[in-house]
Amino acid sequence: MRGRLIPALLASLATVFGLAIARPLPAQEVIDRIAARVENDVILMSDLRELSRYQQLVDGKTESDEQLLNRLIDQWIVRTEAEASGFPQPSEEDVNREMERLQRSFASPEEYESRKKQSGLSDAEVRRVVAAQLYLSNYLDSRFRPSVQIDAKAIEDFYQKAVIPRAQARGQTPPPLEAARDSIQEALVQRGIDEQADRWLKESRARLHVDKLLDEETK
Repeated sequence: MRGRLIPALLASLATVFGLAIARPLPAQEVIDRIAARVENDVILMSDLRELSRYQQLVDGKTESDEQLLNRLIDQWIVRTEAEASGFPQPSEEDVNREMERLQRSFASPEEYESRKKQSGLSDAEVRRVVAAQLYLSNYLDSRFRPSVQIDAKAIEDFYQKAVIPRAQARGQTPPPLEAARDSIQEALVQRGIDEQADRWLKESRARLHVDKLLDEETK
C-alpha cells in the first residue's frame, strides 16, 4: 500500500507545479483514489477492491464498501503494530500450505478456478492476499494466545451444547469427548483470541485519526 502511494504523490506534485498536461484525463483513466487517510498513511480504493474480489472468491459474496474499509482499517492497525515489533513474515512454505488449504475449501479444483476467474483475481494476487492475511492472523495469535485460558468445564460445556447437537442434527454419532477434546480446546482458544483481538481493535480505533473518503468517491 505504501509503495503504491509514491506514483500518486508524484502526480500530485506535477499538478501543483504546473507540470501536468493541459488536457485533464477522462474519468475512466483515473487509476486509483484514496478511500481513507489513517494517521500519516492512506488506504486506496484498489486495496478495497482487491479485498472485495477476495471475499467474492472465498465466500461467493462481498461486504459493502463501508464494511470493507473498516476491515482494512483494522488490518492497518494490526500490520502497523506487527511491523513495529519486527514480527516475521510467514515463510514460503507456510504460504504454500495456506494456499492449499484455501483450494481444498472448494468442492473441486475446477470450482476454485471458476470462482477465481469470476472474482477477477490472478494467481499472484490471490497469493499476495493470502500471505498478508496469514501475517496478520499469525501476529494476533502470537499476541493473544498466551493469555487465553480454557478449563475442563468449558470444554465439556462446548461438547454438550455444540458437538452433540450438531452431530445429531446430521444424523451422526457424536465422537467421544476425549476424541474431540483437542479440537474443542483449539476452537475455544481461537474464540478467545478473536474476542481479545476485537476488544483491542475497538480501543485502538478510538485513538486513531481516520478520514474516510468513500462519500467523495461516489460523488
